[in-house]
Amino acid sequence: MPVFSSSALRSSVVTRLRAAGCVFAEDEARILLASAATPADLAAMVRARAEGRPLEHVVGWAEFAGLRIAVDPGVFVPRRRSEFLAATAAGLTAPGAVVLDLCCGSGALGAAVAAGAGHPVELYAADLDPAAVRCARRNLAPAGARVFAGDLFAALPAAELRGRVDVLIANVPYVPTGDVALLPPEARLYEALPALDGGSDGLDVLRRVAAEAPGWLAPGGSLLFETSERQLATALAVVRAAGLVAEAHEDEELDATVVTARLTTAG
Repeated sequence: MPVFSSSALRSSVVTRLRAAGCVFAEDEARILLASAATPADLAAMVRARAEGRPLEHVVGWAEFAGLRIAVDPGVFVPRRRSEFLAATAAGLTAPGAVVLDLCCGSGALGAAVAAGAGHPVELYAADLDPAAVRCARRNLAPAGARVFAGDLFAALPAAELRGRVDVLIANVPYVPTGDVALLPPEARLYEALPALDGGSDGLDVLRRVAAEAPGWLAPGGSLLFETSERQLATALAVVRAAGLVAEAHEDEELDATVVTARLTTAG
């Protein structure tokens, strides 16, 4: 695609985005200018972004862990802080490991783990949202992944996977229902609510995952998920109650908290 190089055009796009409240107007202008195929495309993209649509939905992709991840309208946009979850999971992934990306959204985490592991893995993914599943199938095709549509573990081929999962990534929604209204409009208005709303305390989906995870993990396998600092103590208690040995990891630069919960015996 052509890159619009006019400094006057770039300046006008930055001005429009800045007036709309885009904090990183210069960076976003660069991406929009590089992504537009025609002046009409550029005008439509700038208008959509100025109206509040997520930049990733406007251009159709997000950068995540050094990868370009396709992100269709309505699909959860991978957050940069989740790169810590991907890196932590990749560090636990041995050659040939069975990796499951549950609540996969665009498939960004599965793609990042497959790329970051540095060796072949047997990758599976699942999500309840049909739009996310379509997106994930495109993003995970290079890794040879199988992507399923459905509610958590019910979507998966039990005969193939139960007791075999070495690394289970579950980036479950963890925003308490009462806090959803406080989210930035980009998320609240343009991303699917089930990808955000984690129930009254934000941990409802985690409880469901933790209750079933031991039956799907291989001995020594790990469940990994992201949570917030204020939810950490309760989240640890949830997975420990399910019989998993859990510990927390933090990345201050990314403001990210990740829990790894390991199965020490057969589930």
